[in-house]
Amino acid sequence: MQDTEPHSADAAKDTARAASIADWLRLEQADGVGCRSAHLLLSVFGSPGAILRAGHAALAAHVSSAQAQALCAPATPDFHTLVAATHDWLARPGHHLITFHDADYPAALAEIPDPPLLLYISGRRELLTRPLVAVVGSRNASVQGKLDAESFSAALSSAGLCVVSGLALGIDTAAHEGALRGAGSTIAVVGTGLDRVYPARNRDLAHRIAAHGCLVSEYALGTPPLAANFPRRNRVISGLAAGVLVVEAAAQSGSLITAQMAAEQGREVFALPGSIHSALAKGCHRLIRDGAQLVETVEEVLEAMQVSPLAAPAARAEPKEVDDSDDDLLVALGAEPVALDDLLARLGGDAGALGSRLLGLELAGLVTQLPGGRVQRIWR
Repeated sequence: MQDTEPHSADAAKDTARAASIADWLRLEQADGVGCRSAHLLLSVFGSPGAILRAGHAALAAHVSSAQAQALCAPATPDFHTLVAATHDWLARPGHHLITFHDADYPAALAEIPDPPLLLYISGRRELLTRPLVAVVGSRNASVQGKLDAESFSAALSSAGLCVVSGLALGIDTAAHEGALRGAGSTIAVVGTGLDRVYPARNRDLAHRIAAHGCLVSEYALGTPPLAANFPRRNRVISGLAAGVLVVEAAAQSGSLITAQMAAEQGREVFALPGSIHSALAKGCHRLIRDGAQLVETVEEVLEAMQVSPLAAPAARAEPKEVDDSDDDLLVALGAEPVALDDLLARLGGDAGALGSRLLGLELAGLVTQLPGGRVQRIWR
């Protein structure tokens, strides 16, 4: 009996956990019942199981009749398939599901007005308890913007902060890549089920994050990349983090939604300034006008977040002094994008020779070609 009792107790706990997960999924999947209504019902009835057993009349006293009816409806075959798929997914190494009532649900995220009921996790779930900073920006980022996002994120991660972003192309990708180089690592919050990767071009990156960092989603397995999921995903990025750094953002960028949510949630908002001629700087400049902290170095972010900067190398958005006094082309390029005709007028000489010199600098990673026949120097 002494050998079987512990096993029986473990089996009972597993059964109870499985039933609890099914109840959470029923609540989360009920048609028309969003996070706010679900949290209202949890505050009244205490648990998903109690909500599902309450009956239409009791539920309709707190939510609409249609919502009450959805919660009282019998489970469909598709729902039973989802429950089975979820349990199969959880049986694999590194896969976790945290409910809103679990002790290790992120405390900062629990404080936002509509925290997710469930967090699906692939990777190191302990990263959710670390000091977190979000780095976000444009999908159509410039080469300079991606370099800035990568270097800032590497330095923040080296200082012990875990970098949160959204796995999108552009700034998000650069932020994850940089953060993976430091001890703090990275968390990617996605807008699909964790059995999918979006965008597909980031499949390898997603696998590396799952191995060395953490993938997080509030969406059930099988959820496709629906457009409405990504603005909602942004509230989780800002909700997890103590601060949000916006590297590049156009005037209508989705990154501004993340920054606005961060401000509403009482988080620090930082923005890198850019050229007055760059469309990708307009969003950051708007944030700065609205009260975001203008930052030029990693140390400024660390100081605002009360993290010691000793482990973090400096990273600047401003051009750095380099020994290029003998290179008239680099000097003529300056810090802003320049048209080839204007560059030729500054230097004089032959267009063919200029093109050859620019190609050499591009291969060396010091110059990038931009649309419209313009070139820009890259500052590292």
